Amino acid sequence: MKLQRFLVQRFLSLVIVLLGASLVIFAIMRFLPGDPVLAMMGLDTDPRVLAEARAELGLDQPVLVQYVVWLGAAFTGDFGQSIIMRRAVSDLLLARFPMTLTLAVASLVVALAIAIPAGVISARWRGRAVDHLSRTLGLAGVSMPNFWLGLLLIMVFGVQLRWFPVGGYVSPMQDPVQALMHIVLPAITLGTAYAATIMRMLRASMLDVLRRDYIAVSHAYGMKGRVIVWNDAFRNALIPTLTVTGFAFGYMLAGTIIVEVIFNMPGVGRLLYESILTRDYAVVQGVVLFNIALFVLVNFCVDVLYAVIDPRIQV
Repeated sequence: MKLQRFLVQRFLSLVIVLLGASLVIFAIMRFLPGDPVLAMMGLDTDPRVLAEARAELGLDQPVLVQYVVWLGAAFTGDFGQSIIMRRAVSDLLLARFPMTLTLAVASLVVALAIAIPAGVISARWRGRAVDHLSRTLGLAGVSMPNFWLGLLLIMVFGVQLRWFPVGGYVSPMQDPVQALMHIVLPAITLGTAYAATIMRMLRASMLDVLRRDYIAVSHAYGMKGRVIVWNDAFRNALIPTLTVTGFAFGYMLAGTIIVEVIFNMPGVGRLLYESILTRDYAVVQGVVLFNIALFVLVNFCVDVLYAVIDPRIQV
């Protein structure tokens, strides 16, 4: 019963966040200067044609009515129709999301591959040279802008060494080898910053666990340090690290716009970028709300998993 109550509370919080986000998104887009119909049809269009287009798109209705209609349709998966591309926003999202999901998963793999060994080694040899090196690299990873790292990787590994393609995307279903080659540089660019965050959290959690009494007892019984670190400290330190990893994956799903633009990848982030440039209100609203929904859904799943692993948080 405690778990069910916990899940209901988290789900209600999710719904409230989505409602608030939808209101903010809609208000911002509607009160921005400019007319999307003029951007679509041109300044020389007959005023009667413009009026018919506004009526067709529902832009002649009061703002509150437009919001209620859009919100009701959005909760059924209908985000409206693109003004510029003349396609349903949901179809555009379905076409672009697999690429963004692939990039986010690959970036998470890169982040964990860097963060777990670095965090464990840093905590195991606290205060030594390897610890200082890991912390310095972690600080550099957090501080390094994605766009700068992406351009640097393109110049070194794409242009000079020609090891990887400098842009584009190939589906894993079409050609797994080429898909891997195209995703390596973007995944490193996006995953590096989050690797540093996860590493620092894992290090702090492991240092806290290594100070516990049962770790001292394990040492007293003559257990090897490697066994204690991986079997006892690492497993218990994963619980708070899981929350940070969930946040990181949510940010990866919703924050790929810079990486997708730099590497010319046709994902959801690039769709948002192009829609902002063309003032395609329906697409911008739909993509932003979709990204927020993904973020809160990932964190809801993390909360559920957290409650299953550690039942004390249900109290």
